[in-house]
Amino acid sequence: MHPVGEKLHIIPHQHAISKEDRERQNGHKGHVLWFTGLSGSGKSTVASAVERELNQQGIRTFILDGDNVRTGLNSDLDFSAASREENIRRIAHVSALMKDAGLVVLSAFVSPYQKDRDFVRECAQGDFSEIFISTPLEVCEQRDVKGLYAKARAGEISNFTGISSPFEEPTNPELDVPTHQMSIEEATAMVVDYINTKIALDQ
Repeated sequence: MHPVGEKLHIIPHQHAISKEDRERQNGHKGHVLWFTGLSGSGKSTVASAVERELNQQGIRTFILDGDNVRTGLNSDLDFSAASREENIRRIAHVSALMKDAGLVVLSAFVSPYQKDRDFVRECAQGDFSEIFISTPLEVCEQRDVKGLYAKARAGEISNFTGISSPFEEPTNPELDVPTHQMSIEEATAMVVDYINTKIALDQ
């Protein structure tokens, strides 16, 4: 670790090509779609379906998914509160960088704490939408696609969100998507219709 004082000598470089230049080239604005919700709520499923639809529309996208990121960039982190915060801090900056490259970034993370999600919003500097996949715990536990809830109930997984660790529901998300009350196609259409109003260059 470098002494804090050394950060005073860091001067960000101003690049010749701006975010606006990239957006004009892409034909749409960059944006961070942040999918939050319990494990098994449908975050990654909806995000993947949304990306597929946006790709067919010619929109440049990229998905950042919790499990995938933890196998590389964040493989050094566990599931303690401090590591969860650091996990989201890193992804917040990665999402913002990719958004500045003109992409629509679909980030699917449990992200159980409101303060961490607020940090992501701040990093995105206005180009951010919180998508709450609001499937309730009992439905997620019934689905239990990965078998994680059963392991958490058996005490084999500690700090598991919804069982032994809290999930703070978003207080004012841009979209509330209850996947237990609608089809994936309906959920996808809801998100796609919404994001298209946000990324049009004339908005």
